[in-house]
Amino acid sequence: MKALTVRPGKAGSAKIDDVAEPDPAEGAALVEMVAVGVCGTDRELAAGEYGEAPPGEDRLVLGHESLGRVLEAPDAGEIAAGDLVAGIVRRPDPVPCSSCAVGEWDMCRNGLYTEHGIKGLHGFARERWREEPDRLVRLDPGLGLLGVLIEPTSVVAKAWEQIERIGHRAHWEPRNVLVTGAGPIGLLAALLGVQRGLEVHVLDRAAEGLKPELVGALGATYHTGSVGGAEPDADVVVECTGAPQLVADVLTHNAPSGVVCLTGVSARGRITTLDLGGINRLMVLENDVVFGSVNANRRHYEAAAAALAATDPRWLERLLTRRVPLDDAVGVLAHQRPEDIKVVLSPPGR
Repeated sequence: MKALTVRPGKAGSAKIDDVAEPDPAEGAALVEMVAVGVCGTDRELAAGEYGEAPPGEDRLVLGHESLGRVLEAPDAGEIAAGDLVAGIVRRPDPVPCSSCAVGEWDMCRNGLYTEHGIKGLHGFARERWREEPDRLVRLDPGLGLLGVLIEPTSVVAKAWEQIERIGHRAHWEPRNVLVTGAGPIGLLAALLGVQRGLEVHVLDRAAEGLKPELVGALGATYHTGSVGGAEPDADVVVECTGAPQLVADVLTHNAPSGVVCLTGVSARGRITTLDLGGINRLMVLENDVVFGSVNANRRHYEAAAAALAATDPRWLERLLTRRVPLDDAVGVLAHQRPEDIKVVLSPPGR
């Protein structure tokens, strides 16, 4: 069968491979590929920036944003043949650490976790894959192809859960949120903000096109330019770009007792001048909190599934700007179109 693979650490090594059928040792449920979302992580893996193949192998199957249909599953389980499912990306470490031991593998403390399509486990960009049933999330069949959005939505569902936990350290009545970046993560973060009844502002570089339209369709406000010119006193800031200057700017543009969540991963080596003394003074005197959030556990996937089910499917459909057969995936990794929001890989020949 066909799969999209890379040699971790080697730029330009992405290719469509003929690979063996998934080993039953990978999981008791056999799933056929319906779709796989492509994101910046996949492009960084293809560029050789990081990644780890399974033990004893030199190539890694990519793909962590999965949507599949179950072909085989154990009898009398919660997952059955025909179910539409997504695979949970991260598996807990084998030790396990104190967090992994209680199902909080997204907060693994020793770094020994594995991740499908990223670290030590093959991903979902192959015609068929296996997983243990308790590592699958069953989706409402009415979502159809839109279910491929569950993994990025789980990331922002976790971010919002953490924001709310931190906010409730004291009396907290948030009114507004600033989201920086209108890529898939930013738009989904804005969606979850709107679902919480907040006044949502989104800042991005694109002055026209689909991004402003999608933000407007949510009932949110779209901005270009600077953080200070967008919403300088937001109770909540969700930074989704990883752009160093934007990260620096959001640290000084939020309301007193504000919460800033960083979800974008910055590239190393980019130097930005910071007034750390001024930032420290502001954070201390205003009781601000800045934290990072990545990955998700089962409850975040379940929250994501509920959020997607509650959203107008016509809005979600507009996020899926391009559908490409798996056979053409290498070109998708190499060349991102400016108008793309979410590119989705289909099974070969479809």
